[in-house]
Amino acid sequence: MLKSLTFGALTAAVLGTAAIAETEQLRVGMSGGYFPFTFVKQDKLQGFEVDVMDAVGEVAGLDIAYETMTFSGLVGALESGRIDTIANQITITPEREAKFAFSQPYVIDGAQVVVRKGNDEVGSVEDLRGRSVAVNLGSNFEQLLNELPYAEDIDIRTYESNIAQDTALGRVDAFVMDRVSSVQLIKESPLPLELAGAPFSEIRNALPFADTEEGRALRDRIDAALDTLRADGTLTEISMKWFGSDITVAQ
Repeated sequence: MLKSLTFGALTAAVLGTAAIAETEQLRVGMSGGYFPFTFVKQDKLQGFEVDVMDAVGEVAGLDIAYETMTFSGLVGALESGRIDTIANQITITPEREAKFAFSQPYVIDGAQVVVRKGNDEVGSVEDLRGRSVAVNLGSNFEQLLNELPYAEDIDIRTYESNIAQDTALGRVDAFVMDRVSSVQLIKESPLPLELAGAPFSEIRNALPFADTEEGRALRDRIDAALDTLRADGTLTEISMKWFGSDITVAQ
């Protein structure tokens, strides 16, 4: 979208990715509240996702414009054309693939159970039977839990935020999110938390685009940039900066 409020800017808001060719701007949605992927510190938006998208923009010749909102509102913003893609660890699922055109995966991770430190009653995903488990609203982790054969025995609770705090306070027995974020959260947060067992599902995260001719063309342009960043080691370098390991490839 153009920086000044012009007729062209209003048209871009309606036409979504069709305006990219004219403005050379990529509107990227993220929550700004998913450390260390996207977060705000000292009034600055930063994180793994920000570094990746900045690098993509440089290679693809696009000006990256970030739009922050609640995680649960990101998909609706993409569907309505308010943004062109989402950089917030969006996992590829059959349901999402039916709606959107996905880029290649740029993060390969796993779903992880996290509990209050010292909770010896939950040591793996199998121990979630009869337990209350928090997940972020709009994330794929609710679906992963519902796909378990004993899902009806799990009290799944969706949150906009504070799943870690409520787990640490004992308001829920556990929370589920990706392993990479879980490890970083435990390392950086003063909350008494620990991992419960190994990841129970591989997840591949990518950038979704509108499943239109314009959206698919933009997806292809971003994929070409990701190919370059993977080949020259930039993706690995960004991953090592934030995680000390390469999460951009299968382990």
